[in-house]
Amino acid sequence: MGLLTIGTFARATGLSAKALRLYDELDLLRPAAVDPVSGYRRYSPDQVERGRLIGWLRRTGMPLARIQRVLTGSDPAAEVLAYWHEAEADFAARGRLVAFLVEQLSGKDTAMTGMIHAARADRGLVREANQDAAYAGPHLLAVADGFGAGGQEASVAAIDALKPLDSTSAGDPLDALGEAFRAAGAAVRGLSDAGTTLTALLWSGSRLGVVHVGDSRAYVLRAGELFQLTQDHVQGTAVPATLVRALHREPVEPDLLPREAQDGDRYLLCSDGLHTAVPADVLTAELRSAATPGDAVTALVDLANRRGGRDNVACVVADLA
Repeated sequence: MGLLTIGTFARATGLSAKALRLYDELDLLRPAAVDPVSGYRRYSPDQVERGRLIGWLRRTGMPLARIQRVLTGSDPAAEVLAYWHEAEADFAARGRLVAFLVEQLSGKDTAMTGMIHAARADRGLVREANQDAAYAGPHLLAVADGFGAGGQEASVAAIDALKPLDSTSAGDPLDALGEAFRAAGAAVRGLSDAGTTLTALLWSGSRLGVVHVGDSRAYVLRAGELFQLTQDHVQGTAVPATLVRALHREPVEPDLLPREAQDGDRYLLCSDGLHTAVPADVLTAELRSAATPGDAVTALVDLANRRGGRDNVACVVADLA
């Protein structure tokens, strides 16, 4: 079979002639030949499959730049799946925004009322005891990773010192977290041979505050992308790394981080038993695909255990509502 005119090729692929001219300019689908005098484009029958693929991808809503990545990447199936996970997360976030706007335009109370949340602390498959602790409430999320002979008591004591914050969301969350952190430090220093990390998030209206010390982490999934909010207080690159800051024998200053809440945000707080076992891209995929915070927590802890379960795992996931 000879070369196809642009009209014949358009009918064979379901693409318009206008789209084919654009794809030529963008180097998505170059014609096999172009008449130097008339400028008429001619396509090879072998290009029909590529043209149909571009058409199908466009029907999913995939942008042309992303289609280019599918066509040129080493794993096109994985690229398509990654795009769709992002699209689903974006659609879910827009759905929550629509619900918010409907309430606002209907004259109803539009203030966010809390967080939909789930928490789990798991021993793992190797350690004899669980020194991690996790807490999730309507305004407060927290994880702690204890160490030393009294590590389990330390992680629980640190979070217990923060729990009174969950009874109210009034005031500046950073001020409240700073005061509660000092109480947590005093509680841990009262224990023998004990220390702990502590990472917590407090929600108040549209504002969020994060308090952090150690190598547990806080993340936010926003518009399908995962961002790490905290920095590990460690020295060296070994796993596990050496902590240089934690609640222990001496008073310590935490990182206090202000955040602006956005509708559709999904937050993850976890100990190093999760983030050292499960790569960031896998964390992202699981957080995107999980229908609820409970589903996300179950999937993430199970992933850590399937990858050896060498450490305790504390995991909290929450959606703003």
